[in-house]
Amino acid sequence: MKKISGAAFAAAVALSSIAIGQPALASGISDGVVKIGVLNDQSGPYVDLAGPGSVLAAEMAKEDFGGKVLGMPIEIVSGDHQNKPDVGSAIVRAWIDKEGVDAIADVPTSSVAMAVQGIVREKDRIFLISGAATEALSRDACSPNSIQTSDDTYALTHGTIRAAVESGADTWFFITADYTFGNTIETASRAIIEEAGGKVLGSVKHPQGTTDFSSYLLQAQASGAKAIGLANAGNDTITAIKQAGEFGLHAGGQQLVGLILFISEINALGLDAAQGLLLTEGFYWDMNDQAREWSDRFEKRFGKKPTREHATTYATVMHYLKAIEKAGTDNAADVMKQLKGNPMEFFGTTGQIREDGRFIHDLALYQVKSPEESKGPWDFYKKVRDIPGEKAFVPLAESNCPLVKTN
Repeated sequence: MKKISGAAFAAAVALSSIAIGQPALASGISDGVVKIGVLNDQSGPYVDLAGPGSVLAAEMAKEDFGGKVLGMPIEIVSGDHQNKPDVGSAIVRAWIDKEGVDAIADVPTSSVAMAVQGIVREKDRIFLISGAATEALSRDACSPNSIQTSDDTYALTHGTIRAAVESGADTWFFITADYTFGNTIETASRAIIEEAGGKVLGSVKHPQGTTDFSSYLLQAQASGAKAIGLANAGNDTITAIKQAGEFGLHAGGQQLVGLILFISEINALGLDAAQGLLLTEGFYWDMNDQAREWSDRFEKRFGKKPTREHATTYATVMHYLKAIEKAGTDNAADVMKQLKGNPMEFFGTTGQIREDGRFIHDLALYQVKSPEESKGPWDFYKKVRDIPGEKAFVPLAESNCPLVKTN
């Protein structure tokens, strides 16, 4: 047997140690783990539509993917941004700088998402926007590091507003949450109403987390508008609708229109209060066999049916993990090419992510059932019409995203 010198043996041990200590280099995973941070509201007005449900949805995606990608473990971490951009920014910076988080997911509250968008681009990570709805995230504020799979303000308002105007609601008054999300919805809605021949008689702003809508509702009532547009979400929408009933707006002939509604809000309101409301959704637990199967599994663990945000977070995390597998690395630029280069599966349907990061898929306009029409728990919606994806979202030709190539 040939003898190995002491120096050669030491060198071999050193090389062996390096190889053992760096399994991630061989697999293409930079630090031996793929870590996804789910950032959302876990204690405030959006806790039901996102919160722990989105964290569970991401965990389910991890489990359904097999717990590993390219042989390396997948880890889900979560944080509460409290609907404050500075809090959300601090969490994301700590996640990336200290914990090696590779991607940020969910992030309802558009002002927080806008702040996170900048950090993720600066740090060259991936932003999976499955929560924030402002269309600006994939328009003028678009980023090469982000995809927006959440149904945005443009898509969610177009179907609902047009249906309401076509049914005779030609005068409007808006009660608007005074931050990026609410103001964007009102601006988009005004354009649709005026294009359809309607008129906006006025609007009033309210802070997020309002508990007393009396002064706002009295102004809406006094306007005489046929439709009251609620440009808010979560507990703000629930409280406004409940108090509108107490003030007799519906009884007086004014129609409440929730511009961004979630099934969690319908559940909280009850069908007596919510019946007749029009809303646009990209996901409904009962929309097809695949949605029902996943929603049943989710409900068994969470106790409630998923919102579209929960479902979108699941589908987006799955798409991200598949993109890493196809890219053979967790490098942000390589993963983004796969995210945009392959169709995204969405509960029995597929859609494409455009160059501006916007996920295009079909939506539907629903009406909330009356108590008599409902066949049981969570049987809340009846479909009014399908909305093809190419008609639901901002046309690429109208995009002002710098990533969009123009001829």
